[in-house]
This record gives sequence, structure tokens and C-alpha cells, in this order.
Amino acid sequence: MPAIRVTYYLEVLSSWCHWAEPTWTALQARYAAVAEFDWKIALMEASAFPESLEQCDWFYRRSGTIRRSPYKLNPGWFETGQGQFLPPSLMALAAKQMGVADDSVRMALAHAALIEGQKVADWQIAAEVASRATGIFPQELLEKARSPEILQAAQVSTEEFRQLQVTQRPAFLIESPIGDRAVFSGLVHFTPLAATIDAMLEDAAGYASYEAHFGKTGAVSECDSH
Repeated sequence: MPAIRVTYYLEVLSSWCHWAEPTWTALQARYAAVAEFDWKIALMEASAFPESLEQCDWFYRRSGTIRRSPYKLNPGWFETGQGQFLPPSLMALAAKQMGVADDSVRMALAHAALIEGQKVADWQIAAEVASRATGIFPQELLEKARSPEILQAAQVSTEEFRQLQVTQRPAFLIESPIGDRAVFSGLVHFTPLAATIDAMLEDAAGYASYEAHFGKTGAVSECDSH
């Protein structure tokens, strides 16, 4: 049976994406045999970032308590005047296009910023963090991340995110082989995402069973959009 597709739209420096990572990891572990997983960059607008170190710290205290976290995120990465803070997200995307397509690089960059407080908005620091996670020379990563093609790729995936007509990251797009589609925006809990995948798998299995007994169906009617 064709796989369920799960696409995770994220911003590397988003605290809520940080809180969603355990769910993302758990989904991949549970559904590895029946789903395809991919992450894409959804850049935040400059206005979505904190305006000051103090405001960033306040956001972290709020999100940390909402998530019942035993630790507080570190606002030390924040610097005023950085606009969209592009280096971490573009560095993660560069590594992905250079063959490191798993979660390791973007999570290393997020950890460096949100846990250690490293100023990964600095291109060189971001490249060094990514290099330690990949073994690729920092200069190679730096050149790739600063290339027009990487920025364009990030802008394309960001536009895909906007086309979902949602505003909150993390966002999860779940698609089934029979055309079902679900979008979750801002949700970091495992249970509703897993329940949606289970429901899609059940429906897809029903269609597979029908085809095994009767063959492929013809034209789809308006009362059966599948």
C-alpha cells in the first residue's frame, strides 16, 4: 500500500518547533514502515521574532511552563537587528541538499541556539555547528547556505506553508494515498497526529481491500470524492 506522507514545516529558531521535536521523533519511530516523513523550512517574518532579549526570555518562560518543561530555553542567541535570522534555517537546508537530509543538522543548530545560547545568527558560528553535525567542512556549508539557490528553496517551501492558509509553526501536513489531507498548525501533541495517521491508514486499507476484490474503480462520483 502506498505510504502516508507527513511533511513538517518548521523554523529552526522557533521555540514551539523545539517543543514539537519529541512528537516528530515519536511519529517517525511508530510509522516508519507505513509513512514517508520530510521536513521543510517555513521562514518566519522578521516581525514574528522577539523585539528584545527580555521579550525573548518572557516568551520562553511562557512556552516552557505551558509545556511543563523541567528546563528553560536560553535566549542568549538573540541579537537585535538580525531581521529574519536566516543563517540557521538556510544552513540546515544547505546540509539537506548536500545529502544530510535527516533531522541532525537542524536539531544541532536549534540546540546550539535554544539550549546553549550560541549566536547562530552569525554565519560562521552556524557553519561550525553544522560542520560538527555533518563532518562537512564549514566553508563548504557556508558557501552553499549563502547561495541564491538555497534562499530561493527556502522561499519556495515558505510559500508552500503559506498556501496551507495557516500561520503557526510547527505545521504538519498529512496526506494519504487516497487523497485525504489534514493540516495541523501550532499543535505539538502526539495523540491527535497519530490518531489522524491511524484513521488515514484504516481508510486506505479499505480501498486496497476493495481493489483486491473488485479491481480498480472507474471515475469518481461527486458523492465519493476518493
